[in-house]
Amino acid sequence: MMLDTMQYGLGAFSGGLVGFTLGLFGGGGSILAVPLMVYVVGVPNAHLAIGTSAFAVAANAFTNLVGHARLGNVKWRCAGVYSVAGIIGAFLGSSIGKMVDGQKLLVLFALLMLVVGTLMFRTRGAEGNPGVQCSRKNAPEVVSFGGLTGIFSGFFGIGGGFLIVPGLIASTGMPILYAIGSSLVAVTAFGLTTALNYAFSGYVDLFLAAVFIAGGVIGGVLGAYLARHLSARKGVLNTLFATLIFVVAVYMLYRSLSPGGVA
Repeated sequence: MMLDTMQYGLGAFSGGLVGFTLGLFGGGGSILAVPLMVYVVGVPNAHLAIGTSAFAVAANAFTNLVGHARLGNVKWRCAGVYSVAGIIGAFLGSSIGKMVDGQKLLVLFALLMLVVGTLMFRTRGAEGNPGVQCSRKNAPEVVSFGGLTGIFSGFFGIGGGFLIVPGLIASTGMPILYAIGSSLVAVTAFGLTTALNYAFSGYVDLFLAAVFIAGGVIGGVLGAYLARHLSARKGVLNTLFATLIFVVAVYMLYRSLSPGGVA
C-alpha cells in the first residue's frame, strides 16, 4: 500500500492519541486505533487497517506496560492467566474475522463498543479490592473472560483493552487502575497474535505501523502519568473511559452506514 507524506504524518499523530489513551485507560487505544487508521490516516481497506493497528497497538501497549509496572499497577498472575486464555481465543477470532466483509466488521465493532460502554457506566462507582489476587477460586472466571475477550479481540483486530479492563474487574474485583495496568499484558499478547495472523495474509503495513508506534511512545508516557492522578477520584476514570467508547462508537456507526463507507 502506498500512502503520501501527509498520511504518514497523520499516522504519527494518531499513534500519539492511541498511546495517550492506552496509558490513561489501558483499552482506549485499541478502540481508537482502527477508526483513526480508517478515517484519519485514510487506509482504504478495513482488513489492512485492522492488521496494521493490531501490530501498532501491541507495541504501544508493551511500552505503556513498562510504565505501569514501575508504578506497581500490574497484577502479574491475573494478567498471565487472562493472557494465556486470550491468546488462544485471539487466534481463533482473527481467523474468522479475515473471512468477514470489512464494512460489516466495523459496524459490529461499533455495536460491541456501545454494549461495553453501557456496562462501564453501570459500574463507574465501584472501587474494587486493591489486594485481590488470582486463585483457584476465581481462576475459572478469569480463564472464561480471557478466552472470550481474546475471541472478540482477534475478530475485530484490536488489542482488546476496552474489553479486558471490564473483564478483569468482573472476574477478580480489582480496582480500575490495577485492571488498566494488568490489561496491558493481555493487550500486547492479543495484538501480536492478531497481527501475525493478519500479516500472514498480507494485511500489515510495517512502515505505517512504525510511525504509529513512534507517536504512541510519547503519548503513552503522558497518559500513564495522568491515570495515576485521576485514579484517586472515585469513578472518574470509569466515566471518561465509557464516554470515550460511546463517542467513537457513534461516529463509527455514522461513517460505516453512510454511503461510500470503507470496505
